Amino acid sequence: MSALVFVKLFAIFAVVAIGWAVAKSGRLGSDDAAQVLSGAAFYIFVPALLFRTTARIDFAHLDSGVLVAFFVPTLALVGAVYLLQRTRAPDAPGRAAEPSVRAITASFGNTVQVGIPLAAALFGETGLALHITIVSLHSLTLLTALTALVELDLAREQRRADPGSARLVRMLATTVKNTVIHPVILPVLAGLAWNASGIALPGVVDEILATLGQAVVPVCLVLIGVSLAHYGVRGAMRAAVVLSVLKLVLMPIVVLTFARGVIGLGGTPLAIVVMMAALPVGSNALIFAQRYRTLQAETSTAIVVSTLGFVVTAPIWLAVLHAFGPGG
Repeated sequence: MSALVFVKLFAIFAVVAIGWAVAKSGRLGSDDAAQVLSGAAFYIFVPALLFRTTARIDFAHLDSGVLVAFFVPTLALVGAVYLLQRTRAPDAPGRAAEPSVRAITASFGNTVQVGIPLAAALFGETGLALHITIVSLHSLTLLTALTALVELDLAREQRRADPGSARLVRMLATTVKNTVIHPVILPVLAGLAWNASGIALPGVVDEILATLGQAVVPVCLVLIGVSLAHYGVRGAMRAAVVLSVLKLVLMPIVVLTFARGVIGLGGTPLAIVVMMAALPVGSNALIFAQRYRTLQAETSTAIVVSTLGFVVTAPIWLAVLHAFGPGG
């Protein structure tokens, strides 16, 4: 692994540690600091980033083979983790969001802070272009799918708690409304609509959105530290380790098997999709957990554990890819 990637990993730990230390010192002045930071990220910074990203996607130049090779097995893993969690605790009161939170933690990678420097350092401009192709649809695809699932589960829980409160049609209508009028889905849909219009974003609007979007990374990293200080890791470590293994080991295996065995990828495209799958858990998983006030300690711990684990697993995956050679 290159020195650049190690520097990026160190910077991530440093910013998380700063957030943890400030929260522990009491300087943030409130036990609700994690929720305030999460709210700012979820309602201001993330929507700006998603709208700007989707409004600027050049769909004509997206590599469909690479996208299929990554997203088909990834969504299959999301579905498997989600269904397993639903089977284990299908009717537990107050736990309706757990399957979706664990599914996003096991699948949503740190594609920007770690992924971009990794792709640039190891695979050059060609690899970075392929990586950014996946990044452009990463949040859009995973967050949209999991938001729909969690809102449906919450609606089911509400209906179980009060069967007479709503008819099925009304429940479905509420679910659709909550899924669409949502700080993740609405800016994505608005961005796609703007993209389809063919009109470029006005310069001042683009600058405002870019400025807000740049805050996502530092705010989310600080939020991880604040969440660790607030919730601790007691009772969360075991599940966090399991989720980290799913993310760092199982997900790359699934993507490698599909991309090589079914799609027939090789060389740099294969390396990019596998290393994309092998990235540690991304901070958007914690934003998602904070949004639904579910498993925050487990998710923040999984982010830290998987990022530490990535230092060990990344060279192993690079060695595996080297064994496949440059063909494809």
